Amino acid sequence: MADIFQEVDEEVRREKLQQIWNRHGGLIVTLCVLVVVGVAAWRGWQWYQTQQATKASAAFDAATQLVLQSKPDEAAKAFADLSKSAETANYRRLAQLREAAVLETTDPKAAVAAYDAIVADGAAPKLFRDVAAVRAGLLLVDTAPYAEVSRRLEPLAAPGLPFRHSAREALALSAWKAGDTAAARRWAEAATNDADVPAGLKARVEILLALTGGNAKT
Repeated sequence: MADIFQEVDEEVRREKLQQIWNRHGGLIVTLCVLVVVGVAAWRGWQWYQTQQATKASAAFDAATQLVLQSKPDEAAKAFADLSKSAETANYRRLAQLREAAVLETTDPKAAVAAYDAIVADGAAPKLFRDVAAVRAGLLLVDTAPYAEVSRRLEPLAAPGLPFRHSAREALALSAWKAGDTAAARRWAEAATNDADVPAGLKARVEILLALTGGNAKT
């Protein structure tokens, strides 16, 4: 008797499945095809991204070799080309930073302009923009008025910010060069009294602080 009921249940299930297939078979096939195509497309995209990253990495390494070979003009051009052609955003921005760094030794004004372009890129990660801002500010210490250096670097000198030490040192030096002893002392003290200040930077700023007639707290 149990076998009869089981056979009836199986027959009912087969009829229901057949009805579902008759009604929705086309949709089911379409969904299956879409899933297969979607997975294939995703795999293809991953492969493409990997290939592009590998290509960008090779180009970045080649440009770096030009730097090591003391070919700054060629290196700057290679990094500039990569910053425009790389499919990967991180490689484009790294190439921009490296291009600006190379230009520091050959054309400081162009380097500042390159760093400023990174700072103005709202889509770039804040870390990239802050690095560029600090590097530009450091380049301008010897040539720009203190007001210009201050405008650029004061926002990066606040407590807790990652590049505050370099920003404070540059601000202190720029103020001292401008003859603003009070500002130079203020920034030098801010640098030396920070518990996390690197030893080498602290030693440099303490010399500047002594020149301004101030003393670091111990």
